[in-house]
Amino acid sequence: MPDADTVTTGPLTESAVATQVRRRPALSPSRASDFKQCPLLYRFRAVDRLPEVPTKAQLRGTLVHSVLERLFALPAAERVPPRARELLGPAWTDLSADRPEWTGLFDGERPEDHAEWLRSAEKLLDAYFELEDPRRLEPEACELHVEIELGSGVLLRGYIDRLDVAPTGEIRVVDYKTGAAPREIGEAKAMFQMKFYAVVLWRLRGIVPRQLKLMYLTDGQSLAYTPDEAELIRFERTLEAIWQAILKAGRTGDFRANPSKLCNWCDHQAHCPEYGGTPPEYPGWPEPDAGDETPLDRAD
Repeated sequence: MPDADTVTTGPLTESAVATQVRRRPALSPSRASDFKQCPLLYRFRAVDRLPEVPTKAQLRGTLVHSVLERLFALPAAERVPPRARELLGPAWTDLSADRPEWTGLFDGERPEDHAEWLRSAEKLLDAYFELEDPRRLEPEACELHVEIELGSGVLLRGYIDRLDVAPTGEIRVVDYKTGAAPREIGEAKAMFQMKFYAVVLWRLRGIVPRQLKLMYLTDGQSLAYTPDEAELIRFERTLEAIWQAILKAGRTGDFRANPSKLCNWCDHQAHCPEYGGTPPEYPGWPEPDAGDETPLDRAD
C-alpha cells in the first residue's frame, strides 16, 4: 500500500501535470459515508472502481446542479425561471458530451422520453425559485473545490454546491438536493456531508460556518442547521477515526460487508458475499487518489 503521506514534488510543466501528478489519497464526504454505511461498498467504489449505471434521477440531479451553477454566473437580473429553463439544453449537451454513455439511458426511438425527463428537471428548477430569489444573492463561489490536511495528517477533499459569505464575514454552506426531504437515515447522511464541509471551511478560514442549509427541490423544503466549534471538534475526530479504519482495511483488503436496508439500492450485489457473490481479487490500495467525488455523488 502506498504511503498516505507521499506527495509528488518538484516542478512540473503544464503539459506533464495531467500524467505525472499523483495526489495523496483523501477522504471525501461521499466516500466517508460509503465506508460508514458498508466498508465493502467503499472498496467497490473507491478501490475496485466497479462501474455503476446511473439512474435517470441521478442524471437529472447532476443536470439541475449544473444549471444552478450557470445561473449564478449570470448577472443578477437574469436569474429568473425562464432563463434557468433555457440553460437546461446547453447544460445537458455539455454534460452528455463528456459522458456519451449517459444518453444511452434514453430510448432513441422515443424522443418524448427525453423530453419528459427534461420537463421533470424544469419542475425542480421551478421549486428552487419558490425557496429563494437568486437575484438577491451574490455567492462567493459555486461548485467550490475545497481541500485541507488536518493536524493528524488526514486529507479532506470535496465540492461545495454554494458558499455564501455575508458582508459581516458570516459563512453559509448551501447544498441542493434533488430528491425529497429524507427520513431519519437520509437526513443523517445529508447532515454528515454538511458537517464535513463545515470542518473543512473552519480549518481553512478559522470561521465556524453560521449556517448549513439543505434545499430539497422535489418537495420544496429547506433544512438549516447551525454548528458550533465543540461539535466540529468531535466531528473532526470522527473523520480521523474513519480514515484510520480505511487505512487499516486497505493494508489487508479486509473490507467487510455491512448488510442493511440500503442494500436494496446497491449496484454491486453480484459481487457481495451477502448475496452469494464473490468480490474481485483485491488490487491493493489505489493509486492515484480514490477520494474524489463524481458529479453523480454531488447531485445525490
